[in-house]
Amino acid sequence: MELLAPAMLGLLGLLVPLVGFYILKVRRQRRRVSSTWLWQQARRDLMARSPFKRLVVQIPLILQALILILLAIAAARPATRGKAVDGDHVAIVVDTSASMSAVDPEAQVARIELAKRAAHAIVDSLAPGSDALILDAGRDTRIALPPDRDTRRMHNAIDKMTAREVEGDLAAAVALAVGRIGQQGGKGRVLVVTDGNLARETKLQSPAVPIEVIQVGAPIDNLGIVRVDVRAGRDPVLDKEQVQAFLSVANFGDAPREVFVTMRQQNASDTLASRKVVVEPKQKLPVVLSFYPAEGDYGTGLIFEISPHDAMAVDDRAFGRVPASYRLPVYFASEGSEASPWLLRALITDENAEVRSGTLSELLARPNVPHDAFVVVEGACPTTAPGADLLVVNPPGGDCFGALVGTKVDKPVITSWETSDVRLRFLTLEGVFLGHARLVEPVSQRQALIRTDQGVIAADISTSARSGTLLAFDVGESNWPLKASFVLFVRNLMEQARRHRSAGFTGPAAAGAPLRVSVPNGVTTVDVLAPGAPEAVSQVARDGLVVIPEVEQAGLYRVSWEEPRGATIWLPVNLASDDESDLSRRLEQGAEAEVTVRPAAEAVAAHRDWGWILALVALAFITFDVWYFTRPTKVRRMPPRRKAKEAAA
Repeated sequence: MELLAPAMLGLLGLLVPLVGFYILKVRRQRRRVSSTWLWQQARRDLMARSPFKRLVVQIPLILQALILILLAIAAARPATRGKAVDGDHVAIVVDTSASMSAVDPEAQVARIELAKRAAHAIVDSLAPGSDALILDAGRDTRIALPPDRDTRRMHNAIDKMTAREVEGDLAAAVALAVGRIGQQGGKGRVLVVTDGNLARETKLQSPAVPIEVIQVGAPIDNLGIVRVDVRAGRDPVLDKEQVQAFLSVANFGDAPREVFVTMRQQNASDTLASRKVVVEPKQKLPVVLSFYPAEGDYGTGLIFEISPHDAMAVDDRAFGRVPASYRLPVYFASEGSEASPWLLRALITDENAEVRSGTLSELLARPNVPHDAFVVVEGACPTTAPGADLLVVNPPGGDCFGALVGTKVDKPVITSWETSDVRLRFLTLEGVFLGHARLVEPVSQRQALIRTDQGVIAADISTSARSGTLLAFDVGESNWPLKASFVLFVRNLMEQARRHRSAGFTGPAAAGAPLRVSVPNGVTTVDVLAPGAPEAVSQVARDGLVVIPEVEQAGLYRVSWEEPRGATIWLPVNLASDDESDLSRRLEQGAEAEVTVRPAAEAVAAHRDWGWILALVALAFITFDVWYFTRPTKVRRMPPRRKAKEAAA
């Protein structure tokens, strides 16, 4: 027997004023009477100076004191333990993925709250002497509490859990729990509290430790945004630059849903575009929203929203960024006095490119070269060149971004090229003859792009901060510029640079995964402000790359830096998960004997509360007390003989 709410025993303090009522003198009213002989006791009370009188134990006092005692004990919830969770070592795995944020239609609370209630019940049902390991299972598994026997710390660890806006991975959490329990020896057990909405279909099973899955929440019809893609293009009718957002809206319910899909810019209430759509049950509907950007719109954040909202709010909203202009800035720098006319002609064939040329010294001086420009360098291999994607042509011998440019060979014959690489797709190098070339030793043979009978002459020199391509020969000393494959190769490079520029400093980012941000060379520290965070957090940049590990919330992240040239960028992070948005799925009992699936209502009965019995007894005493005070008083009649004797006397 134990008290679940011992603080309620403080109600016993009401016994003090109750006794006080019975020892306080009653304020009596003055009345004229024929004689005071029958009122001597009342007269003595009026003459006494003390306001209190001697306590006389009466039946109402006893009844009312018992009623207070019973009600205080009943409010303290006396209970006995119900079915205990057996096992020397117990692992409690709580699902904290995005689907746990959905509001249950029956309980009218989020599924994570139902899961925490079930976890609390498990803690209260632990057998004496057993310890518990509590795991927080989101995309990555966290140990909320190492093995411990203190139930207070267990309850505190469970109370701190929240639903994260990430895809869950229960299989990894269960594997960690089984490994930890197996190391401790003795009888172990793993209890998994989840809504059954697993993002990965890996079976939860272990031959070594029995696993029990406790399901919370009822199936819910849900609709959400499961894909987002924002691109820059041109309107062929108006011949204007246009931003197009491609969304995929999925209906996981059993009835059609009519919703509005809207697009607006961050920190703005005006809608850029809106569509009213009807999504059929169990179907996905593509939605395209577009607008014509102004000069100051590039790089700003976009918010997409469906309304009315439903039980799960996180997938009713998605985020994007206005991509850079479709016109690609290109800077062509040459070490010599004259630039190669063949490269320059191939670059200017792209009508959506803004090509500028100059010397290498002018490039290194950074004369307003955009940070996302496509840079072509001929005759040199600078390590600090500005811009983004880089093409190095005919460099001198030595190191070039990790690749070693070696000796010069005459008339090498091209034998193969990487057709699977996007830079060499849709083209052939058959019939291309070279006068001279330098052999290249790339960091890995997988980085070789063009091979000859004497060695590699073209390689991938990409780094963490930029994409790079190396051609170790002078295109003017070959017949390649006379073939269509040369122009196609240059256009492939420019299209790749345009895609990288459109994606910005990072590609599509998923909530829960580390965010890799490319920053200009020379940036050493950036400030990252998460959505809803009170202040920014500093992150260190190395070799033009910043890794932000804690990205567990969907939204727009602001990344800014001061040196060498201050800038601010917005990075969209989305959930966009079919598995997490499908709230109708349920786990079923598997064929494996070691895995048991039960709903939370049939899970562990933590306590058997006996307070209601005491409350009923108190109610019975109250009824008796009311009857005692309101019962009719019987007048006792004197026998006739006794009356006669008293009259004679």
